[in-house]
Amino acid sequence: MNQSDRRPGYDRWRAAYAEAERAGRVRDADFSTLSGAEVDPVYGPADEAADVRLERIGWPGEYPYTRGLYPTGYRGRQWTIRQFAGFGNARQTNERYKMILARGGGGLSVAFDMPTLMGRDSDEPESLGEVGHCGVAIDSAADLEVLFDGIDLGAVTTSMTISGPAVPIFCMYVVAAERQGVDPAILDGTLQTDIFKEYIAQKEWLFGPEPHLRLIGDLMEYTCAGMPAYKPLSVSGYHIREAGSTAVQELAYTLADGFGYVELGLSRGLDVDLFAPGLSFFFDAHIDFFEEIAKFRAARRIWARWLRDRYGAKTAKAQWLRFHTQTAGVSLTAQQPYNNVVRTAVEALAAVLGGTNSLHTNALDETLALPTERSAEIALRTQQVLAEETGVSNVVDPLGGSWYVEELTDRMEAEAEQIFARILELGGGETMTAGLLRGIEDGWFTGEIAESAFRYQAAVEKGDKLVVGVNSQLESVTGPVEILRVGHEVEEQQRAALAERRAARDQGEVDATLAELKRQAAGDANLIEPMLAAARAEATLGEICGTLREVWGSYQEPARF
Repeated sequence: MNQSDRRPGYDRWRAAYAEAERAGRVRDADFSTLSGAEVDPVYGPADEAADVRLERIGWPGEYPYTRGLYPTGYRGRQWTIRQFAGFGNARQTNERYKMILARGGGGLSVAFDMPTLMGRDSDEPESLGEVGHCGVAIDSAADLEVLFDGIDLGAVTTSMTISGPAVPIFCMYVVAAERQGVDPAILDGTLQTDIFKEYIAQKEWLFGPEPHLRLIGDLMEYTCAGMPAYKPLSVSGYHIREAGSTAVQELAYTLADGFGYVELGLSRGLDVDLFAPGLSFFFDAHIDFFEEIAKFRAARRIWARWLRDRYGAKTAKAQWLRFHTQTAGVSLTAQQPYNNVVRTAVEALAAVLGGTNSLHTNALDETLALPTERSAEIALRTQQVLAEETGVSNVVDPLGGSWYVEELTDRMEAEAEQIFARILELGGGETMTAGLLRGIEDGWFTGEIAESAFRYQAAVEKGDKLVVGVNSQLESVTGPVEILRVGHEVEEQQRAALAERRAARDQGEVDATLAELKRQAAGDANLIEPMLAAARAEATLGEICGTLREVWGSYQEPARF
């Protein structure tokens, strides 16, 4: 038996890697160790038939993608360094974005303040005291113009973390690009839009589930037809994990949400091979190093199998699970905050070894306030040290074949499948969407997460789980850290700017576009174009969302005890 007979999968991978080299898709970089030893791009068994696990593990770039989506791994393209930022007004955040890009950031990620997240204008009573505090205040397309002033939206990928009013914000983003002279058809970025996780974990919704799903379906149709690079949905497990779920719950609930959006696209008559590549994912990288790596590997494998076998996806891109990762905010501690630099580095390394496509690293002071410029730079440099000094990019999936990692990956996949079965059962066994909606209505998801959070907190308080600086190693020479404070003048300035904008616009045009939006919302037409018209007329976020509330009402979660 010759070597090729023993390693047919490796030979396929080697051919794919060689093709990538010929096409210029392998970076011109030093892929040796610090001591100068050359390393291969990938490692695997010498006799594939002798390793019964190989069907589940595979080779990089091949179904089921356990080892990654591309045969080249990070030798082909490093993960995108995408720092999450937003505070105060659009001008202040624009300055932070320019700092991030100038210091090596590869993409932007927008954090919005609470009024924006809830579809409210800065001058509404509900916004009092919250403007610009947990993110940037956005009231209309003019704010997005300022936010991206001097930043070419046709050349930079932009992620926007917002779900309830995601579609109006998307329309304002498109208008800001138009005002830059950028063709919206070439825009590349990601909109979170994931409303299922809001009902499950984060609680930032505007309407009931059905109207939100209608808007998401409209957005999927619109981008699928005219914005091929744009990703209209980032299915978020991050907020589920931050609410207190286990790693397996995060994995299962997130992928179940993703299956629900696949069913939404199919219900609209869209081709799964065309719209599924527009779905991306957003995971938490927590502090248990190997568990997180296994979670990411299992996620790719589960998604590929379900998309192929249940939803009929035929192309590789439609079966790929592409994901962004953020290190775990909930793991950061106010006590001894400099320890958070270490936690973030470990969590970022887990994300990289798990094959993340882009990454945000939290700043050491984020448990206390929004990051200062100094702490944001440390967070950015954490990724750059990993990328440029550690050698983690040299080999694709270097932990593939590890007995421990593969066992954890298999275990997480099996436990996730049990949760999928339970969700399907909640909905009568027909669709994942029915189970999701029933689980939301009955409070099943929130109850499961609350129980998990309680168990962990009890373990910390009993000392079974140790957290350095909290219930272990309490002595320290460090004192308080400097934090970023957003003054009340930001709110005053934002309200004044909004008043000026209202006075300067054509009110008749605003009224006409909002009336047309209301008329269309009462029917079943796609709402993107009428919403774009309102954004172009400088209708505000609160006015657009208020118009939709007039048609659809608001949603209040049932009280549970």
